[in-house]
Amino acid sequence: MAQDIIQVQLPKQEATQSVEVASFTKQTVTAANGIKIKKALDNKNNSLVIIIEATAAGAVTIKAGDNYPNAMLGDLTVTAAKDEVTAIILEDISRFENRDGSVDIAFASTFTGTIYAVAKRAGLRPVE
Repeated sequence: MAQDIIQVQLPKQEATQSVEVASFTKQTVTAANGIKIKKALDNKNNSLVIIIEATAAGAVTIKAGDNYPNAMLGDLTVTAAKDEVTAIILEDISRFENRDGSVDIAFASTFTGTIYAVAKRAGLRPVE
């Protein structure tokens, strides 16, 4: 099966420029498909946060990217506990980044839950 794809949510700055706000829908995980986060690291200072909300516990594997040499460090597996929120911040992004800028995540067959990703926008504020 093909991977399910999510986009990184980029909150918009409100009028006072004191906070950024975003509303969006969480992606339900189909464990057999896994998730591809498109343009995962096209954000400010690599501010990506991957949020996983498990309704049934299971292993979550951040797949090694396809870039040499850090991808040689391999996949990294964390456990998402049932009825808890797990936040993942990639410290060694080159370990997980694919050449197309995506990050792939696999799930144990026992895992059920949702996923989303949020980050700060990079670059100039878009003209509206």
